[in-house]
Amino acid sequence: MAILGRREEPADGVQDYCLYLRDALANEGVNLTLTQVKWAEIGHKASRQELRKTVDGKENAFFLVQYTALSWSRRGFALPAVRILKLLKKRGTRVAVVFHDPDGYAGDRAVDRFRRAVQRYTMKRLVRLSDLAIFTLPRDKISWLPTDTRNFVFIPVGANLPTPETAWEAQRNPTASKPVVAVFSLSDEPTLAKEVSHITAAVSNAAKQAGPLELVVLGRNSESGGAALRLALAGSDAVVRILGLISADEVVRVLGTSDVMLFARGAISSRRGSAIAGIACGLPVIAEAGWELAAPITEAGVVLVSAELVPQGFGAALARVLSDSSYRASLAERSRNAQSQYFSWSVIARQYAQAMRRVGAARE
Repeated sequence: MAILGRREEPADGVQDYCLYLRDALANEGVNLTLTQVKWAEIGHKASRQELRKTVDGKENAFFLVQYTALSWSRRGFALPAVRILKLLKKRGTRVAVVFHDPDGYAGDRAVDRFRRAVQRYTMKRLVRLSDLAIFTLPRDKISWLPTDTRNFVFIPVGANLPTPETAWEAQRNPTASKPVVAVFSLSDEPTLAKEVSHITAAVSNAAKQAGPLELVVLGRNSESGGAALRLALAGSDAVVRILGLISADEVVRVLGTSDVMLFARGAISSRRGSAIAGIACGLPVIAEAGWELAAPITEAGVVLVSAELVPQGFGAALARVLSDSSYRASLAERSRNAQSQYFSWSVIARQYAQAMRRVGAARE
């Protein structure tokens, strides 16, 4: 049973993650159900009582608590997640914690430093109390994790898309004269403005070097961000198409007819599902390299640009990918291979099933 906190609007990536995991685990002989802890709607105390009724009599279940700081606290002070875990452990059940946010939030203000300290304290408590700690980053990327931690498992996230492999066989419109650059998902303000600026500079420079192109913007914040991009790129050789929030099937179709993805939401890593969507659909992905970078992301067809070179490096990378068809094809093949070996839901579900069964065997 997956235990989820507050829903994120307008799209809940963690819930979508659990739904795709549920379907894939069924092929491993594991039945996964989802339960929402409605603390944001009815309060922490009432929601724990409701959860207690839900889990009563399920001593043989394996609970997967989904952790992001904001899913358990409006301001990111996520200590209520510890109380949820203790409630489950009192029933003698096996509990894993899935860390979607594997580090504390950044910031230099006093409140930021205090919040980060509380978050790391909370995560350390969750690791110690759980039977299994599942992280979306490799162990050497998590500085606060105690060196003697034995219940650690690294499982990268998958793309929240249905059968993204179908995009590999998608046929581009034969009448389309312009290559297509996809931007899937943008951040909220104030970060959105910075991302729009980087994309504008990159696309404008790439269009000057490689010729006219089409920029398709889809997913979260694509309507507001796309409008700003259309205004900023007016008069350039780039046409902007804005799709907004569309169905997951439609996302696969759009990415399948694109030539490259530009990921502008900060540094890429194995926990960035919107970047992995491009890999899963077999696209070359241009992204910023950061401290979270590690295999298996480095196995995919990702063109990495150091933070110091953004956005100029984005533009140069885009121009090369769009101008060199053999280079673009080799990157696409690497992305398809990485999806098959590391990021497909079948591979992820197999890792989950093996980890949970090891915990069960150890208990016995």
